[in-house]
Amino acid sequence: MTSPTLAIEIPVYGRLDLRVVAARGAELILDDGRRLLDFYAGHAVVLGSHSDEELARDLAEQAGRLRFQTSLIHTDERDRALTALRAFAPAGLGRAFLVNSGAEANENALRAAFLHHQRRGEPRRVIVAIEGAFHGRSAAASACTWSARKGWYGFPQAPFEVRFVPVDDVAALEAALDRDVAALIVEPIQGIAGARDLDLDFLRAARDLCHAQGALMIADEIQCGLGRSGDRFAFEAAGIVPDLATLAKGLGGGFPVGALLTSEAIAASLAIGDLGTTFGGAPLACRAIVRVLEELENGLLERVRPLSERIRARCRVGPVTEIQGRGLLLGLRVPSGARALRDALLARGILVGTSDDPEVLRLTPPYVIDEDDVDRLAAAIAEVAA
Repeated sequence: MTSPTLAIEIPVYGRLDLRVVAARGAELILDDGRRLLDFYAGHAVVLGSHSDEELARDLAEQAGRLRFQTSLIHTDERDRALTALRAFAPAGLGRAFLVNSGAEANENALRAAFLHHQRRGEPRRVIVAIEGAFHGRSAAASACTWSARKGWYGFPQAPFEVRFVPVDDVAALEAALDRDVAALIVEPIQGIAGARDLDLDFLRAARDLCHAQGALMIADEIQCGLGRSGDRFAFEAAGIVPDLATLAKGLGGGFPVGALLTSEAIAASLAIGDLGTTFGGAPLACRAIVRVLEELENGLLERVRPLSERIRARCRVGPVTEIQGRGLLLGLRVPSGARALRDALLARGILVGTSDDPEVLRLTPPYVIDEDDVDRLAAAIAEVAA
């Protein structure tokens, strides 16, 4: 049904004509009683079940005891969240700054990179990004977002120079990375671009080139992190550790949270007041972080690889000619058009996503889907004529 709020809301979303009223596991329940199998998970936000009773209890208990407090005061909840993040992250990313969203995490990562060089007495003015990247809609993050160049950036000018290089082009990256570059920002798996998995040799070369030029490497793990690639962080498959990494989306189980992770050395180059946030690290958000990381450690992450393998084995049927990506961030290539297949699947009770590539359908399901759900998706795809 069409929402009566459409006359009130600023019309910036091209919404599907669906109204979700509840959810269970990997299913969405609509107002007309229909159920949709969810292979989209709200932009890859929901990692576990859509209805998490333990998280609900945690948040209710926290709201009843301490709903909010300024970041100027210590809280046990923040201490536990930071400790859990440090344990989850690889060695070398032991410092964290808690924020509210992925765009805010990337914004602060970029700011930290510029400040790091300034404090060392060698200010730099350029960021290198990858064609197809999506890093957020705030000023600095969207300046590094490829599709923003097509018209939605909105600001009269970018806050700094951004050099975009083609995907997996080591020669172009080497040419772009000079001593004026503060940082390279990269999604190891580009989500909005269509689950485009960057070559691992390219990521290794990027790490080496950044080191050689004294530039920092920022890994945007907002969509591909937290186990969605099959590893805790997508960059781990390349055997590298960036200077900074950003997390958000699934980190709060649907509660808006984000995090910037970095090294001891970069943290030491920042001063009081360099970064700040009103709501980042608040008690409710921190309880959500702890619960999500516990669920990942207690078996949820282990489900990703076998489910990914089953999708690859079963879903290259009908109009799907190729499957790209990693883990449960996958792109189904559909030369006949991804949106047509999305609509056909929706008519069969399955919700999937699209991407900036009109030929790629994006799968970002919650990790609680099972083999039968994959087989149902495969059967529905096979019903659609190529």
